[in-house]
Amino acid sequence: MSDTNDKQKTDGIVAKRNIKDCVFTNMFSDKKYLIQMYRALHPEDTETTENDLKIVTLENVLVNDLYNDLGFTVGERLICLVEAQSTWTMNILIRVILYYAKTLKEYIDEKNIDLYTSKKANIPQPEFYVVYTGERKTKPKTINLADEFFEGKASGIDVTVNMLYGETDDIIGEYVTFTKVYNEQCKIHGRTKQAVRETIRICKDKNVLKEYLESREKEVIDMMVTLFDEEKIMKAHDKTILEQGISQGISQGISQGISQGISQGIVEGIVKMCKRYNGTFQEAVDQVMEELDYNEETATKEVKRYW
Repeated sequence: MSDTNDKQKTDGIVAKRNIKDCVFTNMFSDKKYLIQMYRALHPEDTETTENDLKIVTLENVLVNDLYNDLGFTVGERLICLVEAQSTWTMNILIRVILYYAKTLKEYIDEKNIDLYTSKKANIPQPEFYVVYTGERKTKPKTINLADEFFEGKASGIDVTVNMLYGETDDIIGEYVTFTKVYNEQCKIHGRTKQAVRETIRICKDKNVLKEYLESREKEVIDMMVTLFDEEKIMKAHDKTILEQGISQGISQGISQGISQGISQGIVEGIVKMCKRYNGTFQEAVDQVMEELDYNEETATKEVKRYW
């Protein structure tokens, strides 16, 4: 047995795939790092301080509640919503609209703004960003709802999201580098605690998020361990949903054909699981491709039947 397999058995714990996103949310919930992000987004603004920033990230209070990665206001001038994303999907445009609507509603309630008077309401200008940690290749600087969903036609609502690829020498670039180091370590050690330890060590040596990792190393590791435990629970729950789908598929298979019925049950179970935990359509397609060895076209067609 290889050393990697031995190490995975020794750790006995598997990291969640969204472990990087949790570091993103944890780090930028501290204004010390949030102000660095803001200055990376607005280098022309040299007057804004930490005291001008207020975190308004939507919290995941209920299982199916709407929540995002990061939201903050800059005085009463700006509302900035920032998502960290490793999978390319245009559905982020729709999700951003939902995040903004809820964030704006909370802002209006907090400020006691009356929308039913003749006086025009004073609201902050919105800005939307995605920190994309996958391969850029030829991906654009911005994506737009009208262009992607309505063939560029004018519609009653539109939204533009600025795409950030970490190609600058700032804290956003360091975060993207952190995710790439983590991905490399996962290829070597699997999704294990060892991969996390090595990621932290390498990043500190390379001066990548060094201050954050040094000052919060124990907190970061503890956070990871908590996520590992959650992963075990989630996997057990997901397995139950998947088994229910398979069982239902077998029943359907009596009249429709065993193979077809089981496959449909698996697809339906995966879709239910993704929807329950705010997964994306593309994540469901990817899992169906993996579970049933379908090509992307077939998997997409099957997922659409239950999405």
